[in-house]
Amino acid sequence: MASGNTTSARRTARVRRSIRQAANGRPRLSVFRSSKHIYAQIIDDREGKTVASASSAEKDMRGKIKTGADKEAAGMVGKLVAERASSAGITKVIFDRGGYRYHGRVKALGDAAREAGLEF
Repeated sequence: MASGNTTSARRTARVRRSIRQAANGRPRLSVFRSSKHIYAQIIDDREGKTVASASSAEKDMRGKIKTGADKEAAGMVGKLVAERASSAGITKVIFDRGGYRYHGRVKALGDAAREAGLEF
């Protein structure tokens, strides 16, 4: 979880706290974006385990995308994590944007995951 007292750490903790209150037992779709890649994982907080994950840094993704730091890559990661979640039997999640604004790459990932069948 967020450590320290920086603005980004407080924002992340605030978002995560509100998500846990609203989750009602649903797993969360957590997003992390770096300057070069974007990562998504579906986490079951009751058991503390990752159910499904996808990233633009995976070997099979690197051949399909130009760079891991654009909306196209984020859309492909969102679609891939939704497919992996549905194969694990998960259809409803709660979206954890991780303190990032729901804009750009984070929004592209969320929209692609919705189109691929995840409900949030």
